Amino acid sequence: MIDIENQLTLDERSRVDFVLALRKRWADTVYPALAEEYRSTGPAADDIDGAVERLHRLSLYPWYSHLERVQQKMLWKTVGEAVLGRAETLRRQLHDLPDHPKGDLRLAPETELPAWYTDYDIHIQPGSFHSDDLSAYVYELGARIVMLRDNDGYKFHRLFTETALPELPAASRVVDIGCGFGKSTRPLADRYPAAEVIGIDFAAPGLRLAHAEAEADGAAIHYVQGDGRATGLEAGSCDVVTGTMVLHEMPAEAVRETVAEAARLLKPGGTMSFLEFHPTGDAFRDATIHEHAERNNEPFFRDLFAADLPAVCAEAGLTGAGWTPFDERRDGVRPEGWGERREWHFPWAVLTATKPQN
Repeated sequence: MIDIENQLTLDERSRVDFVLALRKRWADTVYPALAEEYRSTGPAADDIDGAVERLHRLSLYPWYSHLERVQQKMLWKTVGEAVLGRAETLRRQLHDLPDHPKGDLRLAPETELPAWYTDYDIHIQPGSFHSDDLSAYVYELGARIVMLRDNDGYKFHRLFTETALPELPAASRVVDIGCGFGKSTRPLADRYPAAEVIGIDFAAPGLRLAHAEAEADGAAIHYVQGDGRATGLEAGSCDVVTGTMVLHEMPAEAVRETVAEAARLLKPGGTMSFLEFHPTGDAFRDATIHEHAERNNEPFFRDLFAADLPAVCAEAGLTGAGWTPFDERRDGVRPEGWGERREWHFPWAVLTATKPQN
């Protein structure tokens, strides 16, 4: 398949590089300066709300917050124009599939999209991810820049599958909830080559792109349009149920329902594992994550940070639930903690639980 980035003109490449450089300097230069100004104002705040209040009084904060919002808008404008300029070719390749596909795509146009999913342009992407086939291409290219090019080749997701998920040579079914355009599902097919790998998502555009890219790579993955809270799959049929960066996009009740569905799907002894974000315990650091979410049209981040998800897992009948810090740079799961990092970064963590044998 065509990788849009390989098709960029010099002007387009320059705009992409500018947005990327701006985002990097915001993370590794402006954020540390903001942190230093915060520390100079007195002892650390006791909680996130106290840290947010102090943040808003810092002289650098208006620049810090404005720069984040502006570079995100510049990102979507830049990649959106690149995609729209190739619209006909990109739409066509979604249907240019092998005569004998290895996987399949099952769309369900009757799928009801909940208001909490459609009411926001998540990540302030115009039209969000579900509105048009081209929106999937926009999000795929934009996500590379948002992750500072460090997730190229699905690096984060491969680290997750390799370090957080169990080795199960005999696994027969693995399900990925909220699979998007397939960046999280593809590594699962490599990790569990003998298993039936299923990716589920609300958004038909993302699933079309995921299916086309998987077939182009010869990956046997089954993509299904549906609701991760009620997949319709058989109870007790899955060895592993995963999701990456999906729970923080849901209100608390939807998270609870998703965990309950994961528990229903698992075989006895099966593993549920979600790559997500978790409070670090540093009020300043966690306050900047709350603020990021508000500027980025992700209104349920606070629900996730406030939730006791190990308790939710226990209510769903899962055992051994807990969070483990995750280092997206190289280590994957990192039980000893996130460590000292000067730059702004997401507080990645893995929520894991197990279905009892009996």
